[in-house]
Amino acid sequence: MIKILVVDDNSFITGGLEIIMSTMEDIEVLGAAQNGEEAVAFCQANEVDVVLMDVRMPVMDGVEATKRITETTRTKVIILTTFDDDTSILKAIENGAKGYLLKNNDPQIIRHTIVSVMQNQSIIQEEIWDKVKSSLGKESEPDLSRLQLTARELDVMKAVASGLSNKEIAKNLFISEGTVANNISALLGKLGLDHRTQLAILYLTGHVGGGER
Repeated sequence: MIKILVVDDNSFITGGLEIIMSTMEDIEVLGAAQNGEEAVAFCQANEVDVVLMDVRMPVMDGVEATKRITETTRTKVIILTTFDDDTSILKAIENGAKGYLLKNNDPQIIRHTIVSVMQNQSIIQEEIWDKVKSSLGKESEPDLSRLQLTARELDVMKAVASGLSNKEIAKNLFISEGTVANNISALLGKLGLDHRTQLAILYLTGHVGGGER
């Protein structure tokens, strides 16, 4: 059973999600919180696998709560919101969020994301990622020479930043999917990153998290 916490200042949202997610045989809803501060305290006191986290809340927002939860617990955070501001998206990912979805998704998509995140995958909804890429694309191309990457490593990073799947990357670079997966894992280790979304942000902005790595 995957144990989850639902966090939103709208009781209609939390109540609805609790009811829907509780019907899924592999999901156990431990409870709900109305703000980030409550969520942090709950995760520190309980064994929570995944938090479904809103962004805009009183007392403490979801972006700051994500940072504190990922720094002090083993809980994984999925941002689930109607608020798709570019800055909040990037900051939440930089703070350790493993998923970013809009609230109007089908419950099965939310469940799939929860399961994927538990398998150490990072999921960001295509519409949101397109918005992020569009915003970042307005900036000048960052200088990545300091990273001392090979041409192949840069090609893989660019493909990941373009939102391509491993299968699509393999086809474009004429290599196997296994080789793509190995290259991405090696890149993450070399650059000190946790997941492919951070890799994409690094390619697009030249930095990830609070500063350059």
